[in-house]
Amino acid sequence: MALKIDVFTKDIDLTEKIHDYTIKKVSRLERFLNEIGDCRVDLAYAKTARNVADRFIAQITIRGKGFILRSEERADGIFAAIDATVDKMTRQIERFKGKHWSHRAEAGAAAAVGSGEEPSEEAVPLIVRRKTFTLTPMDEVEALEQLQLLGHEDFFVFYNANTNKINVLYKRRDGTYGLIDPVVG
Repeated sequence: MALKIDVFTKDIDLTEKIHDYTIKKVSRLERFLNEIGDCRVDLAYAKTARNVADRFIAQITIRGKGFILRSEERADGIFAAIDATVDKMTRQIERFKGKHWSHRAEAGAAAAVGSGEEPSEEAVPLIVRRKTFTLTPMDEVEALEQLQLLGHEDFFVFYNANTNKINVLYKRRDGTYGLIDPVVG
């Protein structure tokens, strides 16, 4: 089965050469992990980056049944950024397979929800974005691993298999983690 790869750009022209190179490199990830459902590649140019060598950004997000993996790298050229991101994703896949495939074939991720929305200037806040995702049962240790694998260090929403409730795992200012276990009152 051919891997479906969506390529998106920001502040950079997606030439056929860049598109073909991206597809060629990213499609190799399927060799390492057959269960990839969809793959998204974001390419960007940040002209305001502090370091000139960090202006080109490549980010890969792969999703499958029960997992989401994300990697991002910066470089002085778009092709170098793509290569570095694919290498980083390969290492993440190997780490993921080592931790999960040997212990639980159905271990999975809930979903990571970022807090990237801008607050509204109006007096009454508006919901400007809604996200829907599938929750896969997991324990707190698996949720912590998923939070770290995704690269989202703020918070992670998951269905706790031990308590049969939705929990939120979050990183505290002192570097430790907290768990929100809601109770209907």
